[in-house]
Amino acid sequence: MWTPERFFSEHEAPENLESQVDAVTRFVARHKAENRRVVLVTSGGTTAPLERNVLAPFTRLYSHTTNPFFELLEEPARGDGKTIRVADAHAEKLLAVLHSFHAARASETLLNINFVSVIEYLFLLRGVATAMRPLGAHAMFYLAAAVSDFFIPITDIPEHKIQSDGGSLNIHMDQVPKVLGILVREWAPEAYTISFKLETDDALLIPKAERSLKSYSHSLVIGNNLHRRKHEVVLVSRRPDNTFEHTWIRTKDHEIEQDIVASLDARHSEHLAI
Repeated sequence: MWTPERFFSEHEAPENLESQVDAVTRFVARHKAENRRVVLVTSGGTTAPLERNVLAPFTRLYSHTTNPFFELLEEPARGDGKTIRVADAHAEKLLAVLHSFHAARASETLLNINFVSVIEYLFLLRGVATAMRPLGAHAMFYLAAAVSDFFIPITDIPEHKIQSDGGSLNIHMDQVPKVLGILVREWAPEAYTISFKLETDDALLIPKAERSLKSYSHSLVIGNNLHRRKHEVVLVSRRPDNTFEHTWIRTKDHEIEQDIVASLDARHSEHLAI
């Protein structure tokens, strides 16, 4: 069984880890001096390499929109190979998003860091969480990435490409260590920490969210059903008397993330006031 301590002691840190954590440390220091809150948002999926020189990783995919970015664009007119247009139907909305993005970059209130493999993700999460610890309760962790549940330890990964001429391939994978508990206990104990629980069986959703809060003692679990995640979520938290509170958010006419963010902003303010 892999504990977080064993995982970090037996795997090498990514080559760019130090530079990325240094950038986060500077970012945190700047906003701490201005008494601002800082949120780490993780998103996307992770890979679990099958080879050291990666050609075919095992990938934990994440669900994405059915209206991808390419559908917002129009091909250039014939003879104009350099100009790309945004479709008129989407121009106003995309312009607002683009304006917000550049405003955040210009004001240095947004910092992007990247990861691909689950190993990179875990090292980065530890490094970033530790860098954010000086923020105390002003830190928030919004852990929405679809992290691989299984991986192959570095000592078991072949150096070269796995050959296909031997027929079928049998792979043994170990369980990825759970780091949410150590994040809450050691890396950033005063932060407001949010995890996600995605299920297909409604009967399991709330019990598993409550079990997660019992196991890791973090702040909140956002639970959703795979088939209704764009329109319905439940926020599961613990009251001071250790009973559980379930707050449902449902919407049909706008993106549910707007309501989630508004609720989390209010909850984080309450967390700061404690």
